[in-house]
Amino acid sequence: MKTKFRAFFPSPAITSAPATASAHAPTPASALFRTLTIAAASLLLLCAGFVSGCSSSPGSRIKKNQELFDSLPPQAQASIRAGKAEVGFTPDMVRLALGEPDRLYVRTSERGSTEVWAYAAKSFAPSVSLGLGFGAGMGRGAGMGTGIGISTGGGDRADDRMRVLFEGGKVSAIEQASTR
Repeated sequence: MKTKFRAFFPSPAITSAPATASAHAPTPASALFRTLTIAAASLLLLCAGFVSGCSSSPGSRIKKNQELFDSLPPQAQASIRAGKAEVGFTPDMVRLALGEPDRLYVRTSERGSTEVWAYAAKSFAPSVSLGLGFGAGMGRGAGMGTGIGISTGGGDRADDRMRVLFEGGKVSAIEQASTR
């Protein structure tokens, strides 16, 4: 006896007859294309988010902290506007000039502890990987999958462009990477 199903299927009548290839079943190529299209759109949105939210300018940081900025001496204001930290700056002054650090370190020596703020190079060079796999099994077990991996850098100290060292609540030294 054949049973007819109409509720969830687009064709006029689907029966419980033995399974055969359906005209509506996606081919592996069309499924792959759809998956890659979704993955590419997701990647574009993610990259747009990175680019739009990665950094702020000294001007925008000053605007958010105008009262603090106005209380500083003119020489410090000029350095902050130029995006430069100076020896003697407080942590708040460095945040105005350079923004939040990418990493924090604590250096311990015979002189005591030094807080180190590290700022990474701001080049946006992500690495993107795309993987694709197919699988088949006995009977009706077939499958396909894709994956995307994104990295914005290794997070290694080698990509620090600048380190600001604090002792006693003030900048005691500034280290900058040199170009060879």
